[in-house]
Amino acid sequence: MTAMTESVPRTGVLDRDVAMRLAATEYRRFADLLRGLAPADWATPTECPDWDVRQVAAHTLGMIEMAASVRETIRQNRAAAKRRREHGGVAIDALTGLQVDERAEMTPSEIMGRIEARRPVAARARRRSPAFVRRRRLPVAQTVGEHEETWTIGFLTDVILTCDAWMHRGDICRATGAPLELTTDHDAVLVADVVAEWAARHGEPYSLRLTGPAGGTWSHGVGGPELELDAVEFCRILSGRGTSEGPLATAVPF
Repeated sequence: MTAMTESVPRTGVLDRDVAMRLAATEYRRFADLLRGLAPADWATPTECPDWDVRQVAAHTLGMIEMAASVRETIRQNRAAAKRRREHGGVAIDALTGLQVDERAEMTPSEIMGRIEARRPVAARARRRSPAFVRRRRLPVAQTVGEHEETWTIGFLTDVILTCDAWMHRGDICRATGAPLELTTDHDAVLVADVVAEWAARHGEPYSLRLTGPAGGTWSHGVGGPELELDAVEFCRILSGRGTSEGPLATAVPF
């Protein structure tokens, strides 16, 4: 593989039918996790700066509602752009902050009910997004690590929206002690796609063994570092949630 250039919009490489299956399953698992939480869990701080479990769930609901409706996508993006003009910062922080603030008065029950109602709509809307739309560039550059890059709409709808929910499911499990459901037919497929994205971004030789139900073994070239760690921890490091060095310092968006 060769390192991808920032001038080329990023696109997903996962088979689209598989990507849409992952999306629907991840939404369901996220909803299942929330239903199993105790009332006190919702106020538990998470590793996401300044967000407790309820706020992580509120953000995820915001993303689901955005995915479910073109009108809501436009509304949220316009409101986030206004927020960014007024307060500065990067685009994704403006959007996620808006999602949390707009749902600040919602109770856990209201958040759970809304996610349950909108998740199948969001999954269908993502599946029905036509190819000519998915090939378009997102109008706003995205910040990944210390760099800005352009994405296609399809990279967001096919890949990132699922990875975002998956990572936040892990955040909630780590915060509350709830078990993180991991299976080879879902999580291992998602992690393998993350590995491909990571490898394309750094473009260097490596040997990687990820452990656990979501793990696997990958390599490229010769003479690179030999890495072995838990699959979920690998993804958390690439997302900026853990300490990193060498190839693991290559950021991947979630």
